Amino acid sequence: MSVGLGINIVKSIKSFVMPTFGKFINKAFSDKYLLFTNVGISITLSGLGDVLEQHYEMATDQIEKWDHKRTMNMSLSGTSVGVVCHYWYKYLDKIMPGYTIKMVLKKIVVDQFIGSPICISTFFVTIGWLEGSSKQELMQEMKHKAWKLYVAEWIIWPPAQFINFYLLPTKFRVLFDNTVSLGYDVYTSHVKHDIQIDKSSKRES
Repeated sequence: MSVGLGINIVKSIKSFVMPTFGKFINKAFSDKYLLFTNVGISITLSGLGDVLEQHYEMATDQIEKWDHKRTMNMSLSGTSVGVVCHYWYKYLDKIMPGYTIKMVLKKIVVDQFIGSPICISTFFVTIGWLEGSSKQELMQEMKHKAWKLYVAEWIIWPPAQFINFYLLPTKFRVLFDNTVSLGYDVYTSHVKHDIQIDKSSKRES
C-alpha cells in the first residue's frame, strides 16, 4: 500500500466514517430510540455470553454440540431484562438525582437490594416461560440458582456501579451495565444450565 493511498483512506475515515458513526450513536442513544438500543444491547450480549459459555462446555466435554435453542432463549431473556434495566435506571436517577459520592453510594445500595433481585427474577421468569416450565419448576429452579447469581452480583456490581452512577449519564447506564456484564452473562448461562444443580434440585423435590 502506497503512502498516498494510506493518507486517502485516513482522510475518508475522518471525513465520512467518523461523522456518520457519531450521528448513529447520537440517534441510537437519543430519548426517542434509547429503549430499543438498550434492549438490542441486552439481547446481543446475553446471547453472546451463552455462546461463549457453550463453547467452553464443548471444549471441556461437558456438552457435545452447540444448543442453538438455548442461545436463542438466553438472547430473548435480554428483551425483558433490557426493558427492566432501562426503566429501572431512569427511575433510580429520577428519585436520586445527582453525582455526589453520598448519592452514588445510596444508589448502589438501592440497586443491590432492589434492582438486582428484580433483574434476576425477571431473567428466570422469562427463561421459564420460554422453556415451558411449570410454576413449581420455576420456583424450584430459582430456589437453587438465583442466590448464586445474587452472591456474584455483590462481588461484581458495587465497584462497577460506582463508575456507572458517578461518571456516566443515564442514557449510557445500560450500555455500561451490559459491557461489564458480558463476563457475568457467561456465568449466568453457566448457573442456569448447571447439570449438578439440576440434579440436586430434583433430589430435594
